[in-house]
Amino acid sequence: MSTQDEIEALVTRLDAADAFPGAAELRDRSYRLLGLRTGARVVDVGCGAGRAVAEMTESGADAVGVDVAEPMLRIARRRWPGSDFRMAGAYTLPFGAGTMDGYRADKVYHELGDPVRAVREARRVLAPSGRIVLVGQDWDTLVVDAADGALTRAIVHARAETIPSPRVARRYRALLLDAGFTDVTVEVRTAVLTGAGALPLLTGLADAARAAGAVTEEQAAAWAAEQTDRARTDRLFVAVPMFTASATR
Repeated sequence: MSTQDEIEALVTRLDAADAFPGAAELRDRSYRLLGLRTGARVVDVGCGAGRAVAEMTESGADAVGVDVAEPMLRIARRRWPGSDFRMAGAYTLPFGAGTMDGYRADKVYHELGDPVRAVREARRVLAPSGRIVLVGQDWDTLVVDAADGALTRAIVHARAETIPSPRVARRYRALLLDAGFTDVTVEVRTAVLTGAGALPLLTGLADAARAAGAVTEEQAAAWAAEQTDRARTDRLFVAVPMFTASATR
């Protein structure tokens, strides 16, 4: 289980991601794909600090956020006291079969060792004609401007390999079809990050690659120093394709 310090660090990263260009528009698009309506029962799986649950509740939906980390839920409840948050994981949701109108999971499935099981659970809780929306990045397709292309590819790939399901976003369509969903569509919106706010993402890539033994300490330090200099001189560039898949039960 994550420590409180780890949870606080994660919340800081999530808050930063929510501030990235296009993040609010992507969330709004996910709500439209869910077909939110007043009174619709919707679950946000891996709800984190709860922003999406609060926004869907404000729109009139009966939204519930679930997360496996109780410290995260405490933060969500503190931030959004009018919203419903419960402790549960993606594999075993606390809802009866066919009781939900919508299911949303944003930047969650790459953290799951068994995405197939999670999609099956999503189908179980959704009512006929219920909607599912999955949002996430493919960790092997991050685009980073750097002087050494080979080293950059090694760092990006090494970071991806530390994640349980780093390439699940490219599998969204197949996962949904295999689980029996219909009307499956996939969209991609690329977040282009050029500000210093993206620097922790890049230094984190280098640290993970070094820890995995994919690059040397000197290589990681030099690469991170280059990115730090790019941030200082307004030459940093990162592109993160975000995949949004939606389907009908």
